[in-house]
Amino acid sequence: MADKYYLTTAIAYTSGKPHIGNSYEIVMADAIARYKRLQGYDVFFQTGTDEHGQKIEEKAAQAGVTPKAFVDNVAGIIKGICDSLNVSYDKFIRTTDADHERQVQKIFKKLYDQGDIYKGAYEGMYCTPCESFWTESQLVDGKCPDCGREVRPAKEEAYFFKMSKYTDRLIEHINSHPEFIQPVSRKNEMMNNFLLPGLQDLCVSRTSFKWGIPVDFDDKHVVYVWLDALSNYITGIGYDADGESSDLYKKLWPADLHLIGKDIIRFHTIYWPIFLMALGEPLPKKVFGHPWLLQGGEKMSKSRGNVIYADDLTNLFGVDAVRYFVLHEMPYDNDGTITWELVVERFNSELANILGNLVNRTISMSNKYFDGVVTSTGVSEAVDDDLKSVVSGTRDKVAAHMEELKVADAISDVFTLFRRCNKYIDETEPWVLAKDEAKKDRLSEVMYNLTDSIVTGASLLLPFMPDTADKILAQLNIGVRNYDSLNAVGTYPSGNKVTEKPEILFGRLDLNEIMEKVAAIQEAQRAEYVKENGLDAAGAGSSEESAEDIMDTELKPEIAYEDFDKLQLRIGKIIKCEEVPKSKKLLCSQVQIGSEVKQILSGIKQYYSAEEMVGKKVLVLSNLKPATLAGMVSEGMLLCAEDDKGNVVLLSPEKDMPAGAPVC
Repeated sequence: MADKYYLTTAIAYTSGKPHIGNSYEIVMADAIARYKRLQGYDVFFQTGTDEHGQKIEEKAAQAGVTPKAFVDNVAGIIKGICDSLNVSYDKFIRTTDADHERQVQKIFKKLYDQGDIYKGAYEGMYCTPCESFWTESQLVDGKCPDCGREVRPAKEEAYFFKMSKYTDRLIEHINSHPEFIQPVSRKNEMMNNFLLPGLQDLCVSRTSFKWGIPVDFDDKHVVYVWLDALSNYITGIGYDADGESSDLYKKLWPADLHLIGKDIIRFHTIYWPIFLMALGEPLPKKVFGHPWLLQGGEKMSKSRGNVIYADDLTNLFGVDAVRYFVLHEMPYDNDGTITWELVVERFNSELANILGNLVNRTISMSNKYFDGVVTSTGVSEAVDDDLKSVVSGTRDKVAAHMEELKVADAISDVFTLFRRCNKYIDETEPWVLAKDEAKKDRLSEVMYNLTDSIVTGASLLLPFMPDTADKILAQLNIGVRNYDSLNAVGTYPSGNKVTEKPEILFGRLDLNEIMEKVAAIQEAQRAEYVKENGLDAAGAGSSEESAEDIMDTELKPEIAYEDFDKLQLRIGKIIKCEEVPKSKKLLCSQVQIGSEVKQILSGIKQYYSAEEMVGKKVLVLSNLKPATLAGMVSEGMLLCAEDDKGNVVLLSPEKDMPAGAPVC
C-alpha cells in the first residue's frame, strides 16, 4: 500500500477576486501534490474558501446582496481560478458547508465544556482600523501602539481560549520537531516574538456582527475567524468532535504539509497547534510559510489598472507558461517579482528558446534523417557521458529540492537537463554527421540519446507543467517514465517512432504586441473601477453621487500661523523598509531627508509591503518628537490621507523633488 500524503493550502478569503500573488500558493501546492503522486504517494490535496466575518458582511451590504449570495459568487470565481490553472485538488472546502459549520459548533462546545474556552469581555481602548483592544499602559502617547491612530473606550462580550495553558507544550514540540515550522526564519520569529514572551488568551467569538457560525448554546455570539477557518483542515476530511471521525480522517491526519503565506504563519503555528492539542489530536508534520509574489515593487490597485490576475495571464501566455513563471520566480525565503515584461522575457528565453526549440529540433531531425524512427546503435563517444551523467542525476537533485520545498530550484534542475541537451546538439552537430554516410550509426545514437534524455526531462517536468509534459511525451510516442527508472539512461524503446510534425510548444512573443493587449486589460480595470465606485470617466463623481467623493471630518480648533510654522515638513526618500516583528501594522522605514537618515515607523503594513515602499518620495513631518512604538524608536511621521472606510494612501510630491526639499 502506498504511503499517504495529505497537503493543504490556506483557504482563500472571499472578499474579492484574488490576484496572481494570491494564486501562486495554489500552483505551488499543486506542483507538490503532482510530484508526490509521481513518486507513488497516495495524495489527498485540499483547498477552498474562508467565507465568514465582518468584512464579508460589510461588502455584501455594499453590494446589496445577502452575505451567502456574495460568498457564493466569489467562491465560484476562486474555484474557477484554481481550475483554470490546472490544479488537481481532491477537495474544495467552503466554510459555509453545512458539515463544516456543524463540526465547528461541536468543536467550540467541546472546548467550552472542558474549560479551554470561557466567557469574558474585551474592555479597554479600541482601535477601529486595527480591530484591536489595548490597555492604557499599552498605548503610545494615548494612541494605538500599532498604527498610531486615535482609540476610544469600548467593551464587547466575548468567549476566549486559554492559550497560556498550552504554551509550554507547544514550545517543547517546536524544539523537538525542528522540521515543524519552515523556513527556519519563520520558526525563530514565532518563538522569539510570540511564544517566549508569553501568549494572551485569544478571542474566539464576536457579537458585533452576525455573519459567522453561531455559537449554538449562546446565539448572541458567532465563532470568530480563526477557530472557524483553521478547523477546515480536519472537518474537510471527516473529523468529528464526538469521536466518530471518518476512515478518511483516520487515514490522512495528521497533515503532512500546510502550505500558507508568511503573513498568516502565526495563526498556523501557534493558534492551530494549540487548538489541536486541546482537542487531543496530533499536530501537522510541517507548516511552510512561503514568501510573496509582488508586482514590480508597486502596489496593485484597480484604480491604477495594474492588478495582474491569473486569467489575464493565462489568456495571453497559456496555463503552463504562467505555472512555470510563478514557480520559477519565487525564491525559497524571499519575495518574488512579477511584471508583464518579465513574463515575456522568461517565456521567450526559457520556454521558447530552451525547451520548445529543443523538442522541435530533436523531432524534426529524427524525421529528416531517420523518418522519425529512433534507434540505439551503441556507437558512443566520450561526449555522451556528461549528458548521461546530468540526465541520470537530475531525478535525485529534484527530489532533494522538493523535499525541502525549494520548488524554484527543482524546476531549475529540470531546465538544467534541457540546457544540457541543447549543448549536446551543439557538441555533436547532427547536421554535420548527416553528411557522412559512414557516421549514420553515430548520428542515430545521438538522436537516441537526445530523445531518451528529453523523456526523462518531460517526466520530471510533469508536476510543474503537466500539459506541456504530456504534449512532449505524446510527440515522442511514449508515456510518463516510472519514477524508479528516472535515474536511468537508455530506457527509451529502440525503434520507436516520433510524431511526423512536431507541435510548436512555445512560439516567441512580441513584447510590443503583448503590451498593447496589457494596456487594454488595464484600461478595462480602470473602467470597472469607475463603474463600481460611481465615478465619471475623469474619475470624479457624477452630479448625483458627488457627495460620495467628499468627506467631512471633525474640525479642530483654529491655530495661528506661528503654530503651523513649528512643523517642519520635508520631502523624504525611503531607502530601506522592513516589517516590524512585534507588530501587525507597523513598517519601519529608513528615510533620506537631505544628508540625514531618519527611522520612521508607520502603521500602514496592510496597505503597503516593505518592498514597494523602497524608492518612494514621501511627505515627512521631520521634527516630530521621537516616540517608541513596538520597542523601536520612530523619529518622524510619514504623511498619509485616510478615507471614511479606513483606506490609507501615502502623500507624495506631484513631481519629482530632491529628498530634503521643504514643504511650504
